[in-house]
Amino acid sequence: MTITSSFRKKRKFKKIVKDIKSLKIQGARDIARKALFAYFLFPSEKTRRKLISLRPTEPMLVNVLNKTKKDSYKEIFSHFEFAQDKINKNVFKLIKSKDLIFTHCHSSAVVESLIYAKNKGKKFEVYNTETRPFFQGRKTLKELSDAKIKVTHFVDSAINVALTKQQGTKKVKKIFLGADAIMSDGVLNKIGSGAISQLAKDNKIPLYIVADSWKYSKHPVKIEQRSPKEIWNKIFKKSLIQNPSFELIPKNQIKAIVSELGILTYSEFLKKVRKQI
Repeated sequence: MTITSSFRKKRKFKKIVKDIKSLKIQGARDIARKALFAYFLFPSEKTRRKLISLRPTEPMLVNVLNKTKKDSYKEIFSHFEFAQDKINKNVFKLIKSKDLIFTHCHSSAVVESLIYAKNKGKKFEVYNTETRPFFQGRKTLKELSDAKIKVTHFVDSAINVALTKQQGTKKVKKIFLGADAIMSDGVLNKIGSGAISQLAKDNKIPLYIVADSWKYSKHPVKIEQRSPKEIWNKIFKKSLIQNPSFELIPKNQIKAIVSELGILTYSEFLKKVRKQI
């Protein structure tokens, strides 16, 4: 390896590390894919631990990097496309004509499956939320709008209005949320998801988790608390700002997990996924 190529690899590696840590790279799948690429720039146990330390609350990142102990880059990377193709087809089965679908934050699995359904002739529209403090919902809005899917965008504090048919809103038929972690007792997803799941339960709206099975964690995942400065870059005496990134959606509020393994109840999903991870 020449000095120039080594320098370029180090620069690429450092940029990926910085972008994952700063949330410039968002979404569990995108984080895992970039980390996988970074790992194979300098494959070693030290590199693996370094990359996992950037987002230890992301099981997909951990699962992908653990697979590098036995599998090649090509073998691991091919899973992402395979899984998304299966997810697309499973979501397609769930969408009915003229459905109104609600989603929150940005999930590559959700967005890509909705675009797939649109391109295959399904007619539906979407309600989504902005998702503070990083406004990932705007990314969802843009990607769906670019695919010519009708989207109505709400501030986070209007979740109840969006879901319960008031002030001119329509009846939401189903909810599709992504996942950062799927555990034995429920799913961790972006903050706000807990309120959404409770409203879904109270209003009898089926809630589906759309996610790759590699987001499963057999161990409890700690909820990440991020810097208060992301909320407000100001300090007040005797006052605190809480900035939790995720919250738990209890498994009894989830209709099904939609993954490459199928459209499965929570217990069915756990039974299947525990055999492979």
